[in-house]
Amino acid sequence: AMAADAQQEVHRIELLSTAERTYLLEELNRTAAPYPAERCIHELFEAQVNKAPDAVAVVCDDERLSYGELNAQANRLAHHLIALGVKPEDRVATVLDRSAALVVAQLAILKAGGVYVPIDRALPSARQELLMADCAARLVLCADDLVEARVPVRAIEPLIAGTGCSSDPGLALSAETAAYVMYTSGSTGLPKGVVVPHRAVNRLVINSGYVKIDAGDRVAWAGNPAFDASTFEVWAPLLNGGCIVAMHAATVRDTLSFARALEQHRVTSLFLTTALFNQYTSSIAPTLAQLKHLLCGGERGDLASFLRLLKEEGPVRLIHCYGPTETTTFATIWTCPADFNGALVPIGRPIANTRVYLLDG
Repeated sequence: AMAADAQQEVHRIELLSTAERTYLLEELNRTAAPYPAERCIHELFEAQVNKAPDAVAVVCDDERLSYGELNAQANRLAHHLIALGVKPEDRVATVLDRSAALVVAQLAILKAGGVYVPIDRALPSARQELLMADCAARLVLCADDLVEARVPVRAIEPLIAGTGCSSDPGLALSAETAAYVMYTSGSTGLPKGVVVPHRAVNRLVINSGYVKIDAGDRVAWAGNPAFDASTFEVWAPLLNGGCIVAMHAATVRDTLSFARALEQHRVTSLFLTTALFNQYTSSIAPTLAQLKHLLCGGERGDLASFLRLLKEEGPVRLIHCYGPTETTTFATIWTCPADFNGALVPIGRPIANTRVYLLDG
């Protein structure tokens, strides 16, 4: 660029050739792929119900719900929510652990046109109330131990039991409307609520290019419901005919119990935070190597942990994920090849229907 015009101002000099610029900005970002951008999450779930109503949708301990049973319970709760005054785009907070009841709650809130806001049960009550106030929650769903709140609180079990209306509410809703609000720590020290539309969840889990979940998959739900990885853990199986395997926090924290649960429930797909991935590749690598899909992310990837797992000749796909909550869980992925011998673990390239730009700060 300088040779072409030595008199030009420095800030006008192009550092990239036209070909390089086109490659970096356009070719690497040609990720368009068909996905149901016009459908709501619950509509796609209902399509799976119609396809295989008796297939198992969620497992938690000894509890099992088929797609038909899960849909019926979610519909009963949705009609209760509507009767309680929940309207489209109203926020409904859920203060529940990983469970079949929480899956019912999230589906019901969406069917009622609402927006689910998962709040960690372990948070101090003052922090929980702050989040509820910040998102302007209209209602709180919780377990039998009622939480403190300045808005109406309802225990979920009585609402999903009984003989209420179990038909789909069938509200006319747009895929551009909000599906959930997920809180991050925020850069200012105050929690930041990220609003995610239905369409963005569909883009994450359907024809996404990095993993294909189908009716034969059993996806572990091991992440905190208030952590955005749960978006993948819940909706990847439910929108593709698979099964959620909900795991209690105590099970996930105990290495041997976790390995036993993965094997007992025949889990095929698992996401782990980087810290847990590093820990478990040191202790239960043979179990992790049996998986079909193992995804990890959240911090810089540890090279030694990846190499340690590769020695076990598995899993089928080992995937490093990157993405802030604002991009709906994952923005880029890198699939680790079986013969990998690099010096670092990259964050990879954008998933389907995603563009990535590296900017000079």
